Amino acid sequence: MHKRLLIFTAVTLFTSTAIVAQTPSTGSGLRYKWHDAQGKVHFSDSLNAEAMKYGYDAVNDQGLVIQHVTRQLTPEERAAASQLAIEQAKKQRIEQDRINADAQMLEAYPDENMYKISQQQALDTLDQQIHTTQLNLKTQEKALTDLLGRAAEIERTQKTVPKFMNDSIASQRAVVTGQQNTLQRQQAARAQMLQNQAAQLAHYREIKAAQAKPAQ
Repeated sequence: MHKRLLIFTAVTLFTSTAIVAQTPSTGSGLRYKWHDAQGKVHFSDSLNAEAMKYGYDAVNDQGLVIQHVTRQLTPEERAAASQLAIEQAKKQRIEQDRINADAQMLEAYPDENMYKISQQQALDTLDQQIHTTQLNLKTQEKALTDLLGRAAEIERTQKTVPKFMNDSIASQRAVVTGQQNTLQRQQAARAQMLQNQAAQLAHYREIKAAQAKPAQ
């Protein structure tokens, strides 16, 4: 038993000596430890530019780290960190906006039937616009047909179609083309609206289901 105690004491003294050797101390209370660009460890009683640049540890007389200070960032790293913070803040704002929008939607439409009614109203409004465009298109096409008929009648009498009539025909063709393009855009918008409404309804059902779940 006495022999084991001697061995334990010797090991303890050796370990303590090793720690002191690795972390020199003047008994002043604190020292600073850091790694340079090559990874070499340095100790000092005071901070210098290199320690501030690469970051350092404040250690006590027992060699224990009591504070860690990270290295200074380069201008490029600071710019990247700033950009990352901006992007994260933007994502947080977008997420918060989504949460707010969901809350407003649930408040405006307490049940699914009311939500479907609002969707149908939006679709009906677009359908009315499409119907109006279709009527206008028919009117403009008839006007163009009439102009072309009059021009054809003049040509059958072997006369030259007046310039003003040719100009009117060209202008009317442009009007018809514009109405056709408008109708195509409206019909494409209707198809897109149907897709959006299906996705929105699915999202509405999700947040309603989440709302109905009991709090954990």
